[in-house]
Amino acid sequence: MAKTATIYHNPRCSTSRNTLALLEENGIEPTVVRYLDTPPSLDELRALLDAAGLAPSQAIRKKESLYKELNLGEASEDELLEAMVVNPILIERPLVVTDKGTVLARPVDKVREIL
Repeated sequence: MAKTATIYHNPRCSTSRNTLALLEENGIEPTVVRYLDTPPSLDELRALLDAAGLAPSQAIRKKESLYKELNLGEASEDELLEAMVVNPILIERPLVVTDKGTVLARPVDKVREIL
């Protein structure tokens, strides 16, 4: 079982809260990164998504109103990544990193793959 974890967390999101609870239930006190307050840099976000095997288009919140407002439907992967860095509300959550890997914990049980 993983001993350490980092969760990119939004406390207003039930999936993010449930993932945090699951980590704690498994004896892990994760490092909590409130990514809306301290967003990752372009390089950090690219590395996170690469580690999770996700393209920016797979990790962006398409239902977020800002996605439509910024007209991101036709954007390139690089443009999506840049939009996510500038507007971290667009980053799908929660991303979880352990020594066993990185996942987008949607659904919550996906985090079990890296525990």
